[in-house]
Amino acid sequence: MSEAYSILLVEDEQKIADTLCVGLQEQGYQVAVAYDGNRGAELFGQHSFDLMVLDLNLPGLNGYELCRRIRAVNTQVPIIMLTALSALKDKIEGYDSGADDYVVKPFEFRELLMKIRVLLKRTQAQPSGTVLRAGDLEMHPERKEVRRSGKSIHLTAKEFQLLEFLLRQKNRVVSRADIALNVWDIDFDTNTNVIDVYINYLRNKVDKPFDQKLIHTQVGVGYILKETA
Repeated sequence: MSEAYSILLVEDEQKIADTLCVGLQEQGYQVAVAYDGNRGAELFGQHSFDLMVLDLNLPGLNGYELCRRIRAVNTQVPIIMLTALSALKDKIEGYDSGADDYVVKPFEFRELLMKIRVLLKRTQAQPSGTVLRAGDLEMHPERKEVRRSGKSIHLTAKEFQLLEFLLRQKNRVVSRADIALNVWDIDFDTNTNVIDVYINYLRNKVDKPFDQKLIHTQVGVGYILKETA
């Protein structure tokens, strides 16, 4: 059940937008639709939404630009990008802009619906006031804040999700499949090197500037975040 969650859909192809809007409303969601990036930004500023679905190629502000604007003022609302661009570099740019997930056109409605449900469940299930720690690393999931040795660390939405998963599995080895399922989604293509790319991003921000390394590779198995090597 959707529990009357509100969704902002920004899609410039009216036929696609209208079809998705009807489908989401039939599932019990409240849906606001914008057909260009500027209108999407306007609606976002006027109302509170539980989730955003943004097309990439939009008139006015494109999906990347709109996503960055949203993230500048709201780090928590889940964002799914719709696009015909499936190259790894395009996906990474989408994640770096602040997107939580990515749906490549053409797609089946049930695929989008599944991703919406997963992201809403993940967001609503987060315990209030939780603080995650490993050594001198501290994360406040609710406030989307990360500090190490008192120094603030800026992470993109996907980097934050990855670090949060590793912290919640502290001192346990997690496989790439575990990461794909919990940080990306059940249908994530594990043949790509996106996970390795983001592990390196995290290491550069969370480990490289500090003496003690927290993120370790277990060759042939996966990764582990632990306080001692």
